[in-house]
Amino acid sequence: MNSDDRIVRIFKTLDQDALIELAVIFVAAGLLIHLLQRLLPWIASRLHGRKRLHLLASVPFVRLLLIVTALTLIVPRLIEPSMQNMVALLGTVGLLLGFAFKDYASSLVAGIVAIGEKPYRNGDWIEIGGVYGEVRHVGLRAVEVVTPDDTVVVIPHGRLWTEPVHNANDGGPRLMCIADFHLHPEHDAARARQLLWDVALTSPYLHFSTPVAVIVHERPWGTHYRLKAYPVDGGQQFRFITDMTVRGKAALQGMGARFAVAPPVPGGQE
Repeated sequence: MNSDDRIVRIFKTLDQDALIELAVIFVAAGLLIHLLQRLLPWIASRLHGRKRLHLLASVPFVRLLLIVTALTLIVPRLIEPSMQNMVALLGTVGLLLGFAFKDYASSLVAGIVAIGEKPYRNGDWIEIGGVYGEVRHVGLRAVEVVTPDDTVVVIPHGRLWTEPVHNANDGGPRLMCIADFHLHPEHDAARARQLLWDVALTSPYLHFSTPVAVIVHERPWGTHYRLKAYPVDGGQQFRFITDMTVRGKAALQGMGARFAVAPPVPGGQE
């Protein structure tokens, strides 16, 4: 047996039929993924509540399933299916990922973890590293978030390992909104609390089957009121907060309450 016979052939010799099969698999997988990422959000836009959120959350999982299926079909057509070859291939891939693509591989692994554990889904309102917005797309490497200023922020999944994820609605249709009011301590707190309660109950954005709460804290500079309520839809949160703030301020002024004013801080620091 010569030395050539002892060399492990990892890759197969590709003939015309094999090349055609590979091309068909690549094209079919690409078309299916492209169709999936357009069709499912289009269907979800015509649904409401949990059905819409669940359908949007299924997009990255189905896409991952298509990619794994395509790789399962491609690898046996490129590599001789022996244990020795598979060990050599996986070892090479592992070294490449470990040294050259450490951060990228970390984000990929975190992306798979995110698909399984679902710390965020399409349609969730999340905050990571000070960035707050709605999840528009959960990819294998990163998550796309649209901020209230209509800015798309791409956040690598690798941030999961080092930073907390604040999820406002956690896959559900309900999202709490908070309007803050700061009053001078000399006022009728019971009346102010009732007025703010009425402001939330009369808002056109309020979801009536969810509770309304007014939390009162006494501070050295005055009294802090937090009006908490849920809008009909999470996308209405900023209009809801604005409505409660404007009408709440008018109601408090109507009862003669004075708003607290913080004194200037030396050096311009807060």
